Amino acid sequence: MNDMLLTNARLIDPEAGTEILGWLRVEDGMIAEVGDGPRTGGTDCGGLCLAPGIVDVGVKVGEPGERHKESFRTAGLAAAAGGVTTMVTRPDTTTPIDTPEVLDFVTRRGRDHSLVRVAPMAALTRAREGREMVEIGFLRDAGAVAFSDGDAVTTNTKVLSRCMTYARSLGALIVGHPQEPILSDGAAVTSGKFASLRGLPTVSPMAERMGLERDLALVEMTGVAYHADQISTAAALPALMRAKAALDVTAGVSIHHLTLNEFDVADYRTFFKLKPPLRSEDDRQAMVEAVRDGTIDIICSMHTPQDEESKRLPFEVAASGAVGLETLLPAAMRLVHSGQLTLPELFRAMSLNPARRFGQPSGRLAEGAPADLILFDPDLPFQLDRATLQSKSKNTPFDAARMQGRVLRTWVGGTRVFEAVP
Repeated sequence: MNDMLLTNARLIDPEAGTEILGWLRVEDGMIAEVGDGPRTGGTDCGGLCLAPGIVDVGVKVGEPGERHKESFRTAGLAAAAGGVTTMVTRPDTTTPIDTPEVLDFVTRRGRDHSLVRVAPMAALTRAREGREMVEIGFLRDAGAVAFSDGDAVTTNTKVLSRCMTYARSLGALIVGHPQEPILSDGAAVTSGKFASLRGLPTVSPMAERMGLERDLALVEMTGVAYHADQISTAAALPALMRAKAALDVTAGVSIHHLTLNEFDVADYRTFFKLKPPLRSEDDRQAMVEAVRDGTIDIICSMHTPQDEESKRLPFEVAASGAVGLETLLPAAMRLVHSGQLTLPELFRAMSLNPARRFGQPSGRLAEGAPADLILFDPDLPFQLDRATLQSKSKNTPFDAARMQGRVLRTWVGGTRVFEAVP
């Protein structure tokens, strides 16, 4: 059944920027009507929040090559439990998604095994080595929503400029990882007094600004549509603001860089080792303000599953990354409960903006939009137990953390794909 009427709900509308008590009717998997005030019949939502499903950009799924870390089935389960109705997946798999054949495999696996929608990105260069451009036209025709080499930053600017020029001619989106690769190589934490006391290899925050400035100069030269996957330092914001005023540029930030800082590394806790590394508290606050004022467009989880063997190592050599599909919303609710963001502002960054940037029809509470919806209690407290996460890998920095806000139901195309156990 994908026809339903949901009443007595707090409608979180990121497009209108409103939060009102009302109702929503679904017909044939699409939103047919939305209204305010009371309405009889249907399913009473008890005054809880009804919002468009989250569109999470930069999700790493371990297929092909690392299925022991995450499969489309387990990623889909985790996404549904976290209110994510569309996963925009990364191409940095063990066999990179750099040919139409590999992309077709990923598309079929996602369609057949994931509870939620999958919108795959493809690599920008062959094997993500930065030497030879992929077949952007064929991959775009095969369903790639964007092109990125992820954290394998292309050092050859001539190759990158050619990729951008060709992508521009096809109207394709390029996703960059704004880090200067030589400075960033081997770094585990952000430079500063705290890092020096820990004796860990560091990278300056300026490496992000340098990488972003290089990319933006090429964007200005070629006119390509460009998205910076993660901005995490205040030093990068002035260049980003200048570019957004004149170019087709957007930017994202991970939920971990919005809610954690460099001190969370504490006693070499590797679940807090991320790429880029956690930043200063001043940088974190700057990122929150940049989301609020629209300088940063998208909040994402940068879901990066790692197995126990790659995390249970000395901090310097442990793998980077954290899972985030299930913790994205409750972690983001910290910003709402602290008064730094409103719910419409939050869902603008987690649903509406990523859907628009990556060509997805969802992310809205509007007639004619897909009924990709989540019902959640913004105030429900709980303590996270990583053992209960749906992901195959359990590498979350929020283990044992006290959080507020839980998804109670998730619908994709009007079909319920998740319901919390009472």
